[in-house]
Amino acid sequence: MRCVIARFPFDLTRNGVLESMKGIKPERDTGESVTIGRRHYPVKQVGQVITRQDRRDFSAAEVFRAMTKLGFTCRTLPAPAPARILSPLQQASAMLGTPASV
Repeated sequence: MRCVIARFPFDLTRNGVLESMKGIKPERDTGESVTIGRRHYPVKQVGQVITRQDRRDFSAAEVFRAMTKLGFTCRTLPAPAPARILSPLQQASAMLGTPASV
């Protein structure tokens, strides 16, 4: 499959990506990731390995789109839950703690 990453054309194949990532240890997953084999790789790490470019030269979205088209499972981490807003009375109560049972 022909795709453009960081304004450069690449002919990527599923087997080529599998071969490139063989023996590469996944870095800590920080956001968007690609499942290759049984491992979850950060999208930027995969992009760096398959394109041999610096991670600052391409976006995660470019690699995410290319890996999806090749049939790899891509995922994003869910957005964090919004912080619960407490009233001043609830804040004071939380700071004092719960009373000890007798």
